[in-house]
Amino acid sequence: MPYIGNNLATQFQSFATQTITGDGSTGYTLDRAVANGKELLVYINNVKQEEGSGKSYTATGTTITFSAAVASGDSCYLVYMGSAQQTVTAPDGSVGSSQISSADLVLPKTVTIGSAVAEDTKLVFDGNAQDYHVGLDDSADKLTVGVGSALGTNTAMTIDSSGRILTPLRPAFQARGNNEAYVTTNPVPFPTAEVNIGSCYNASTYKFTAPIAGVYYFYAYVFSKNTAGEYNNIQFSKNDATDYESAAGGLYNNDSGAIYSTPPTIAVLSLSASDTIKVAFHSSTGDYFNGEDESVFGGFLLG
Repeated sequence: MPYIGNNLATQFQSFATQTITGDGSTGYTLDRAVANGKELLVYINNVKQEEGSGKSYTATGTTITFSAAVASGDSCYLVYMGSAQQTVTAPDGSVGSSQISSADLVLPKTVTIGSAVAEDTKLVFDGNAQDYHVGLDDSADKLTVGVGSALGTNTAMTIDSSGRILTPLRPAFQARGNNEAYVTTNPVPFPTAEVNIGSCYNASTYKFTAPIAGVYYFYAYVFSKNTAGEYNNIQFSKNDATDYESAAGGLYNNDSGAIYSTPPTIAVLSLSASDTIKVAFHSSTGDYFNGEDESVFGGFLLG
C-alpha cells in the first residue's frame, strides 16, 4: 500500500551512551549537548531517574544537574535519546568534495592514486595566487612537479623510472662570441646564445640577470694574445662594478713574441634577484680573439 512520510531506515540504529562515576557532587559534564533533560534516559546504580524541575535531574547544553549529590563511586548511566546513531556504507562513487570536511584530514598509512590503468594522475594544490601540482605522466613514466593545475605544463621537476631528476625550468645559459677578430672591448661580447633557459641572458648587453636570489655557478674563457712580460685575464663583474667577483683566469707570457692563451675563469656567486653578471677583459698590451669556438660565457643556478 502507499506510504507517506520519511523513508524507513535500512540499518539498525543505536543510541549514544555515557557512563559517569559519581564524585559526591550534583553537576556533571555531558559528552554532547542536549536541548533539555527529556533527551536523556538516566540510571543511577541501574535505577531509572525521573527528569524535571524538583525531581531527580535536569539537563541543558552539556551540563546535567541532579537534585541530590551522586555518591562517590555510584554509577550513572546515560542514554542520549536525541542522538540516534547508525552505521551507513555510502554507495560506490557517491561521495563528493562537498561531503568531506574542510578540516585537516587524516588518511590511512597507504593511499593509492589511480587504478593501475594507463592514465595520468595528479594532486593539485589550490593556492591563493598560484597553483601547483604533483602528478604522474603515465605515458612517459615520470613523476612531475609543476606550476599551475594542468599536468604537463610549466613542469619544474621530473623524476623518471631510473630515478634521474631533471629541472627543465632551472635558469641556465651558454653564449659564444662570433666576430672572429682580435678586440679589447668591454664587456666581452657573447652575442650568440646557444642555451638560454629562462631567457635570463641578454645577447645584446652580454649580461646575465639573476631571476631569483640564489647561488649561481659561472664560467668563461677567451683566447688571448699578449706580448712578453704582460698578463691577460678575464673576470666577472657584478652589477657593472669594477671590484670583480672572481680570481683572474689568465696567462703571463715569458716568451719574447706574441702567443695565444686560453684563460679559464670560474666562480660560485651568491646573487640577489636582478643582480647582473658580465665578463670583463684586462690587459695592458694584449687582446682576445672573439671567435665562436674561442670565446664562451655560461652559468646556471645551483640552488
